[in-house]
Amino acid sequence: MSNEYISMWKDLGLNLESHDALLSVLGNAYTDIYLAQKDRPEGMGYFDFVMSEVHGLRIKELLDEKKQGRKIIGSYCVFVPEEIVLAANATLVGLCSGADFAMEEVEKYLPRNTCALIKSAFGFKLGQVCPYLEGADMVVGENTCDGKKKAYETLGSLIDNLYVMDLPQMKSVNGRELLRSEYDRFKTAVEKLTGVAITFDSLKTAIQTVNAKRSALHRLYTLRNNDPAPISGLDALLANQVSFYDNPVRFTQSLHKICDELETRIEEKKGVMQEKTPRILLSGCPMAVPNWKLPWIVETSGAVIVGEESCVGERGTRNLTDDSGDTIDALMDAVTDRYFQVDCAIFTPNSDRLENIMQMAQAYNADGVIHYGLQFCQPYLMESIPVEKMLEDKDIPCLRIETDYGMEDAGQLKTRVEAFIELLKG
Repeated sequence: MSNEYISMWKDLGLNLESHDALLSVLGNAYTDIYLAQKDRPEGMGYFDFVMSEVHGLRIKELLDEKKQGRKIIGSYCVFVPEEIVLAANATLVGLCSGADFAMEEVEKYLPRNTCALIKSAFGFKLGQVCPYLEGADMVVGENTCDGKKKAYETLGSLIDNLYVMDLPQMKSVNGRELLRSEYDRFKTAVEKLTGVAITFDSLKTAIQTVNAKRSALHRLYTLRNNDPAPISGLDALLANQVSFYDNPVRFTQSLHKICDELETRIEEKKGVMQEKTPRILLSGCPMAVPNWKLPWIVETSGAVIVGEESCVGERGTRNLTDDSGDTIDALMDAVTDRYFQVDCAIFTPNSDRLENIMQMAQAYNADGVIHYGLQFCQPYLMESIPVEKMLEDKDIPCLRIETDYGMEDAGQLKTRVEAFIELLKG
């Protein structure tokens, strides 16, 4: 641990003792889960490095950007448009929310039966262990679910730079108009923060940068439909997770390099597991770093994850933004249209999500689907039942899992997952 990093964390106001404990747990988990995998693509070394420096070198880079006058904007959700942030000469980063931390303190502010993701976001703030949060010039919350909507009222009393974005709840003409008006309001707020007016050229360039990142991820997803799978679900999830933290241009270049390697592995019939290994599509709630419990259980129980129907997966990257418009209004319409296609479980009706799950199961030759729901996440838990029914009507086995970030239920989950995999083997 360099003295430079310690000084940097101290200047950010982190609790150094708690932060050291977090990094120790994170490092041990990463070693046990990721580095213990066999036959990993060599290109994963880049992502291993990023994770080893996720609170170190990457934070230093962001702080160096701030010294040059660039603003840092933190986000909890894929509905926050990176295109608008980049167009205003700012950087968008994901914020910490994938592990239990300072839960005793959190439950002084939130009910015990609150979604684990929301409680985690509070825990990282109250525990003073998230340098991305502490270094952000603006923190963007969004009214996706009722839990978040009410939680942000409280979070606003803990941080002074919270911006809350309203989101529609219905896929309708009025819903789309609300989203467009909110993106206009966000554009104005970002311009005020940065002192940079977003122009047609800057927005078009930003759209192309973000589209390039999404296209690289699409390339990765497509390569995973091969058998044997050229990359594990854990490593593909890691790439998705890193996309929220890393410089977008550097990330895109690094992901294409690993995709080049995967194409060679496919030609050589070299996989991370044997041919005919049961193939799982993971569906449901997002999995932020370091939420690796369920994928680790699945892939140490005799199956391989070949796709993620998740915000940290295809739901968050599925569609590109049309950059063909010739006015800034046309580009803002295109940004709105792209994000309005995101099939989050907050929407009603949400038939698009059912169709996308079926399409993904077919495209990736999945033998079965595991629907992952966080405890007390009402939207995804409610949708898990129609998802299961739809899949079973199509003779695709589905296992519904409801869990949290703790490891107490790991043994029970492993037993259920192993039984499901045996079912898939027939």
